[in-house]
Parts: sequence; C-alpha cells; structure tokens
Amino acid sequence: MPHRRRTALTTVVLAVSAALAAGCDGVEIEIPAGSLPAPVSIAPIPSASAGQPEYVCTAVYKVLTEGAVRLAEHTVNDDAEGLKRTFADMAAQISAAGDRSLDATQRAAAGQIADALAGASQQSDPKAFLNGDFATIGQKLDGTCA
Repeated sequence: MPHRRRTALTTVVLAVSAALAAGCDGVEIEIPAGSLPAPVSIAPIPSASAGQPEYVCTAVYKVLTEGAVRLAEHTVNDDAEGLKRTFADMAAQISAAGDRSLDATQRAAAGQIADALAGASQQSDPKAFLNGDFATIGQKLDGTCA
C-alpha cells in the first residue's frame, strides 16, 4: 500500500506542475537590477594579516568588483549622479584600505586609484571615465600584492 500512495502522490504533483506550467506560457518575471546580490564576494577576513599586501589587494579588488556591479546598475538607468556617488564611495573605501597597508608602494598605488575615482566623481560626464580608465585602474596594484 505505501508504494501506491507514493505513486499517487507523485502523479498528483506532476499533474499540478504540468497544469501550472501550461498556464504560465508567455509570463515574464521582471527582477529589479538592485534586488540580486553580487554573484561573487571576495570579502577579506579581518585578521592579523589586515595590513599585509595580499589582504589590502583583496580589499581593493573587492571594492572595484562590487563597485563595478553598482556602476552597471547606474549605467542601465542612465543615472549620472548615481555614477558619481558610487565613484566617490569607492574612492573612500579604497583610500581606507590603502591606508592600512604596511607597504609604502602599495599605499601609493591605492592612493592613485582612490584619487582617480574621486576625480571621476567630480566629472560632468562620469561615464567617460567608466568607459575609459576604469577598465584598467586595478592594474595600478599589480606588483604590490606579493
């Protein structure tokens, strides 16, 4: 008897699923751009390594990666003020991360990145920076992450 009940239950579930699927043809579900989290988070874990070059690089790359997702949302909505705010926020976060570095060269590189982002937040057309130097800005840290 238990086998028959499982078979009947499975049949009912499949029939209901098929009926629902048949009635949902052509239905579109819209998801707002900001409602989904970033697909990957490489958040550094605060520890004794917080000032070490690898940690600082991870923190800076995290800010750049998550910032790029936020910038994409503002680009889709053609929101220049949102781009400016995001660049300013990224600049502050990168500046703070760079200040923690024990390596002077790395602090300087993070400072250059933060300055460039801060400059982009002041531009009348922040999209020009986004479509230009932003694509390679993280390379300023290359070589300091040993």
